Amino acid sequence: MGQRKDIDGSTGVPTFYGSELRWKREEAGLTLQQLVEGSFYGPSHLSEIERGTRRMPAELAEHVDRVLGTDGFFTRRCEDVRRAKRKGHASYFERVLDAEKHAKTIEEWCPTLVPGLLQTEAYARALVHAAMPLALDDEVEEKVTARMARARLFDDSHKSPTYWVILPEVLLRQPLLPAKQAAEQWAHVAGLARSRRIVPQILPWDCGPHPLMMGAATIMTFPDAPPLVYLESQHSGDTLDDPALVEEYRRSYDLLRAAALPPKASLALIEKAAEDDRDGK
Repeated sequence: MGQRKDIDGSTGVPTFYGSELRWKREEAGLTLQQLVEGSFYGPSHLSEIERGTRRMPAELAEHVDRVLGTDGFFTRRCEDVRRAKRKGHASYFERVLDAEKHAKTIEEWCPTLVPGLLQTEAYARALVHAAMPLALDDEVEEKVTARMARARLFDDSHKSPTYWVILPEVLLRQPLLPAKQAAEQWAHVAGLARSRRIVPQILPWDCGPHPLMMGAATIMTFPDAPPLVYLESQHSGDTLDDPALVEEYRRSYDLLRAAALPPKASLALIEKAAEDDRDGK
């Protein structure tokens, strides 16, 4: 058993939680591998929780409490960590917010809007104002800042996930922003594609019936955890991890990808939209 190190209670909640978890694991004389044995998670996942950089899934917290005999301590404190990590985001989005930072692949379909990870500040602010027309300026800025922080996922190409996005062609002509800001939005998406941070595909406006017509879907896979599907509507979101359901969404996304234009042709359309908006067409 190692000697206990003082845990600084003034640190952030996730760091404090992770430090306490590490202490209890070492006190029990267990390695990371031994503690996760019997769960669906890998030791690297647990290591990141101990460092305060990753969320503790409820089912893993329950497993840890059983193995360490901590009487539900880590399960009860999960919510404290979630609140600290999701500032500026809806509570139902908390699992995705953490998961996308550790994903191996992210595949997204958004039939009505540019996805949050790809939005410019002007686009994000327009959406927040539309959803919350009576919100105070501070609340709006908190949400916009939180959304912009998510885009740092693409700052390091060696660490960022493989990101694939399918967008409907009609979105390229959606009059949501003034022409100059719309041009900046599409130029931003094109720039991410050109720098090989993302792979975009455009679904032609005249493609006819197609899979996933009912709404948005995001599929994420991980090197050390089961895959997830995230579904979102106006005021709610749902994260699915049932293997059979995940496989159904996986199949639907693959069929949608087959109906979309190839990445090269899609990028050309995105760049043309940016050019047209700059020219005021």
